[in-house]
Amino acid sequence: MEHRSLDHIEGSVSSLPPVAPQSRKERLLYWAKVLERQGNSHLQPLRDVEFVSPEHRRELRADRSALAVAFADPGLRAAGLRGDTLGEAADFFGLSDRQAHHILCACHYTGRPAASLVASRVHAAARPLSQIGLPLAWVSLCAAVVAAEATVVALAI
Repeated sequence: MEHRSLDHIEGSVSSLPPVAPQSRKERLLYWAKVLERQGNSHLQPLRDVEFVSPEHRRELRADRSALAVAFADPGLRAAGLRGDTLGEAADFFGLSDRQAHHILCACHYTGRPAASLVASRVHAAARPLSQIGLPLAWVSLCAAVVAAEATVVALAI
């Protein structure tokens, strides 16, 4: 057995490639952990995501955003994250437009959100819809009622 100093061992461990998450859920949970490590540091949300045309929306980015934090992580880059734009992240993490908007857009936050708050939204995106339960059912019911009322108003005109 070869004797090595603790400094030598620590140096070799830190140079090992990070474990790359594979499934959509694993990638999202890994991103959430990366954000949680940022603690209560404030992130820069993306502005006006819903008002940008779809082709330009994919290019949205911001320094110190949740996307920039993700792209700075070697594990996510090793898993295939190719940039810190909304489009790259949506493709890599498998986010719908609605999920990406909810996690990243400034209109869902008051000021600059804490990384831990953004992490909680990423965790929610990783859960299957069947685990969301009543809140999703309530939103669906409300949407159906609003749609029905809009139809009645349109017919009355």
